[in-house]
Order: sequence, then C-alpha cells, then structure tokens
Amino acid sequence: MTNFIRQPAVAGMFYPADKTELHQSVDTYIQDALRTQPQQEEAPKAIIVPHAGYIYSGPVAASAYARLLTARDLIHRVVLLGPSHRVPFRGLASSGATHFVTPLGQIPLDRELIEKLEQFQQVTQLDQAHALEHSLEVHLPFLQEVLANFSLVPLVVGDTRPQDVAEVLEAAWGGPETLIVISSDLSHYHDYETARQMDQATSRAIEALEPEAIQFDDACGRNPVNGLLELARRKGLHAKTVDLRNSGDTAGPRDQVVGYGAYLIN
Repeated sequence: MTNFIRQPAVAGMFYPADKTELHQSVDTYIQDALRTQPQQEEAPKAIIVPHAGYIYSGPVAASAYARLLTARDLIHRVVLLGPSHRVPFRGLASSGATHFVTPLGQIPLDRELIEKLEQFQQVTQLDQAHALEHSLEVHLPFLQEVLANFSLVPLVVGDTRPQDVAEVLEAAWGGPETLIVISSDLSHYHDYETARQMDQATSRAIEALEPEAIQFDDACGRNPVNGLLELARRKGLHAKTVDLRNSGDTAGPRDQVVGYGAYLIN
C-alpha cells in the first residue's frame, strides 16, 4: 500500500478553493434544496448525483445530498464510485492513499474495506486513475457538509460490466452506516430539447431499475450507474428522481447542454 494523502486536484476549477467560500457555496445549495424539495424521514441507501462544476450541477446534486441530513450521525462510511475521465483501464481502480483532502479538511479512507475489495479480480489499486479525477472529488465537500464523521471508499470505474460493479457494491453494502454514492452526468452536448428528452428517458430507466436501457451516450457514468441498478433490482429496492435539469437550466447556454439528475435508491 502506498502511504500518502491525496491533495485536492480540482479545487478552483470545479468548486471554490477557498474554505469559507466553499462552505458557503455548498451550504447555499443545500439550504435552497431544503426549501424547494419535500423531505423524507428515511435517508436513502444510495444516491446518484452529477459531477460537473458547481455552478452547473451543484443545485441538482444538493437535492439528493439534502436528503442525507436526517442520517448525519448514522452514516459512517461512504462508498463512492465515478467514471474515469482521464485514464483508460479495465475494471475498478482503488487508491492507496490514507486520506483524501479538500479545502474543508481531510477524509480518512477505510483501508480495511478497500483491501477487502482489492481481493476481487476486477479491483486494482491504480492511483493514476484518482490523481486528477473530478467525478469523485466534487462530491467530497457535499459529504463533508451533510455528514458528521465518515470514512471513504473511493473507486474509479473504467471499462467493466455492470455485474462486476454490482459484485463489488454487494461486498461493500453494509448496513445503515454505509452510504453508496454513484457519480454520473447524463447526456452531453445536445441542444436543450434533445437533451431534455434523452434525460427523461434515462430517468425512467433508472426508476424502473433497467440498466440494459442505459447506453454510453445517455450517461457518462453508465458503468457505475448500471452496476448499482442491477444490484438494486436484485435486492428489490426502488429508485426515485428528485431533480432533473441540465446546464441550460442552471448556468449555461441552451445550444449544447449537459444533463444532470439526482436520484434516491431505497
């Protein structure tokens, strides 16, 4: 195992690098979500949330993260999966770090569980996949704001089958102390109306727990999303859409947009 602390790689690009500004930004998104979304007593077991820059996807991600506040002191472990954007590889990549860091502080990694998952053939320690990967990092400040004390199991997902992802998630599932977070944006760079129709279809597939209906062009995190959906279907769980927008709704033009959805699985 490599002993090191992973420093924030995308602070200033995807979210504010200043601690106070970052706290205020995330808190504003959460408070806005609390005002506009009806709350539920039971926190979700898993969430699917987007990973773009905060001005684009932050409000959508917050609509799922706000639902975790009721379990703030209950959740002690977060298993976080997101797609690889920079390093091509097969399977799932774990990290050898002891901690990940954001401007809000350090997050310890659950080395015991990570080493257990590394026994699976499809899981390999590959720190290059984590070094500049924003699909995981953008979620850390949200988790630091809505949860009390937690450890992290970060996995970057490369080219792999949903069954392989589901097998790893099953091994990491745990009880109410463990939260599963899947990082994924939806359609990319279509006009506003085309994107809206595509993302609505993807949301229907997520709610129906139909991974076979979600293709690469529908969601950049298709592999981790489909792995979760396969396992959720096996476990008889339910998925619910709590927010569905795109960059044309939040902070961008409407000629080429990126879709964002937030989903709860229980």
